[in-house]
Amino acid sequence: MKNLTASLILAGLACATAFHAQAADPKTEMAAKVVKLQQGPELDRLISQLAGSTTQELIANWGPKLEANVPKANQQKASDALNAELKKYADDTNKLISNQVSKVSAAVLVPAYAERFTLEELQQIATFFESPAIKKYQAVSPEMGKAFVEKLIDASRADVIARAKQFDDAALKIVGGPAAVPKASKPIKK
Repeated sequence: MKNLTASLILAGLACATAFHAQAADPKTEMAAKVVKLQQGPELDRLISQLAGSTTQELIANWGPKLEANVPKANQQKASDALNAELKKYADDTNKLISNQVSKVSAAVLVPAYAERFTLEELQQIATFFESPAIKKYQAVSPEMGKAFVEKLIDASRADVIARAKQFDDAALKIVGGPAAVPKASKPIKK
């Protein structure tokens, strides 16, 4: 009886091992590793941008309603309350999008990497992302990117405002009515 039980256990283990070997494709596993390794500050910025774009839509919708429906004396208080709600919304939206990253990565990126790269190439890519220089690059790139974007905005602001004025002049001829005065964009008060 003990031999039969031991044989059944060993046979079960052998089947499970064979099934796992078939189910766990090394190339797919390496593709999943590469996808996970590449998800750093750039992905966080992308998620923030996606969440921020939905916030901008809300601002565009509710800003005019605030001005039209709230007495001037109460607009600052209402604006502060809306900004607090917008911050909650942005934080929640950021989390909602972040929660989808692993599912979408597994469904889209992992198969794409597995299809386009050999196992050896995927191993080389993983080694690249694991290198200390790349880890340092990923750590400092948000700060460097922010500084670049700030300087780019500063350097192009006057030209963009001038071009917006040209657009307003052309739109005025097409539509009629008063032209809008271009303003430098202001961040939402927090």
